[in-house]
Amino acid sequence: MKSKTLATWLTFVLGPLGIHRFYLKGLQDTLGWFMPIPTALGVWGFERVQAYGLDDTLSWVLLPIFGIHIAACSLQAIVYGLSTPEKWNAQFNPQADPKDLAGKSNWFTVFGIIFSLLIGTAALMSAIAYGTQRYFETQLENQEQASTAQH
Repeated sequence: MKSKTLATWLTFVLGPLGIHRFYLKGLQDTLGWFMPIPTALGVWGFERVQAYGLDDTLSWVLLPIFGIHIAACSLQAIVYGLSTPEKWNAQFNPQADPKDLAGKSNWFTVFGIIFSLLIGTAALMSAIAYGTQRYFETQLENQEQASTAQH
């Protein structure tokens, strides 16, 4: 029996590593094996910022990938947490009664949804803000270089 509450928390806490997909679909889940890739790219982006500073162009791409990945996992946790017991059990516990306890929500499920909403929103907004700020800064630098080259 796959617990909706456990799946919600696994998706929120360990989702970027794909652990929730292995819990729900088993080790043969291909997407679960690919989930650590954006996480590793984001960690590499943080390491590049520490090594080269904020002017590192590659980190401008890697860090928003990480933020979007965290936001996507948080959204998936919210979807799992808000699913009805009948839908949950039909999808992940097909042998069980549609109203079985494994698909029901409790306070731990609600707190998982709340934390996923908070962290996912912060990660998404940070990724958007960081990526667009760096993009526009480079555009301004390019315009400044072009105007000084003309004079």
